Amino acid sequence: MSDNSFFPLEIKIEILSRLRINHAVRTSALARSWRHLWTHLPCLDLSSDQDPLGNPRNDPTDTVPSSWIQHVHRLASSLRGPLRVFQLFFSEPHDDQSVLQSLLDLLLQKGGLQTLSLYFFNDPGKIHLPLFHSLKVLRLTGCHAALPIGFRGFLCLETLELYGVKISNDDLNLLLRTSNNLTSLVISNCGALENPLSVNLSLPLLRQLEFENEGFFENLSVVSSPCLEHAVIRLMDADCCSQNLAWMMLRLVTSVAMVSSLKLGFDVLKCLSLVALPFNFTIPQLRFLKFSLDVDTIDNTMARSVYDAFLWLLRSMPILEELEIELDSIEYHDQADRLAILMKELPIERHDGFACLERTVTSVTINMSSLDVITSIAWIQFFLLNAEGLELLKIGYFHGGDMPSFIEELQKVEVTSSDAKVIFFNRFTHQITNLCMND
Repeated sequence: MSDNSFFPLEIKIEILSRLRINHAVRTSALARSWRHLWTHLPCLDLSSDQDPLGNPRNDPTDTVPSSWIQHVHRLASSLRGPLRVFQLFFSEPHDDQSVLQSLLDLLLQKGGLQTLSLYFFNDPGKIHLPLFHSLKVLRLTGCHAALPIGFRGFLCLETLELYGVKISNDDLNLLLRTSNNLTSLVISNCGALENPLSVNLSLPLLRQLEFENEGFFENLSVVSSPCLEHAVIRLMDADCCSQNLAWMMLRLVTSVAMVSSLKLGFDVLKCLSLVALPFNFTIPQLRFLKFSLDVDTIDNTMARSVYDAFLWLLRSMPILEELEIELDSIEYHDQADRLAILMKELPIERHDGFACLERTVTSVTINMSSLDVITSIAWIQFFLLNAEGLELLKIGYFHGGDMPSFIEELQKVEVTSSDAKVIFFNRFTHQITNLCMND
């Protein structure tokens, strides 16, 4: 076989970097110039359900054996150059935290690490994050993280994603306070072992924020992030009827008033409905809003207040262009009844004082499980009647139900916009049905 030695080293390494580690090692048999070339690889992406070379493990057990982590350590040690990317996925619990810590220290010694991604099925115990000077991306899932003594910050860090991470309040605030180059931040279901977490964000370059609270935060608000454009706020298994949580969510929503895109997950609207909402609040640059309703959590007594929170949101967005509503699947009759009660609280009449409905809203999407006149027609009627510049109303569904009856009801609705069209979109088959409301 030809030696192919005329390929520059950089090209050969680029070829190898696109292969899984086991295939990269086998290239040593291609020719003399490829021998041991894999040791120059700048990336490692390993999973505990495979051996360190990427082959299926021959000793599947309920836990990752310490020998596996030791093999990973030896594999990383054999690489000659610095590692730019290191990703480790533990699909089972493991039993040797000291070797894992040693592995992280080895990555620090090699230098040049830019992306570190660690996923743990079970908490491996406290991991002390070394001070990686070149780190740009840090993703941690399912672990207990701690910062080293004298931590001065990941000065190059641009993306930070924490999923189910236990971290002290002091360490989390120190990590965020010293990461002034962050442009993307995800904090999902994180918590402390002792007191609830409290964070005030001041990140000058932050552009994207995603926050999911499982009840372990008592405060998260954006104090100063002038570049923030996109925010996603969700609740997960939290007590949505808690007044303290409701006030926290209100502080967070009102602190991201600089964004152009906002997504609110299930129960956020319900949470906001529990507190007095500020009358003069606006999100002046917001152009896209998505919110979701979990019908099973809305009882008869709060339907009106949820509707008022919905109107408050609309009133606060003077240049909103696109709106998307996600209705949780209706599986039981009592849930359908609850949603029907909520829909009856929507007065299907003309509303004044909504700048976005009068001038800027052109697209509305309403997603549901199945086409059901009782549970969804009021939302559609509301926008057809009030959105004067509406061009497209898209109804997404998985099950068609009685589409002829649904269309018949729609055609009875008074339409304010002369350009309004309705599109039915089957989210499973991608079938599209068009309906012009002014034909």
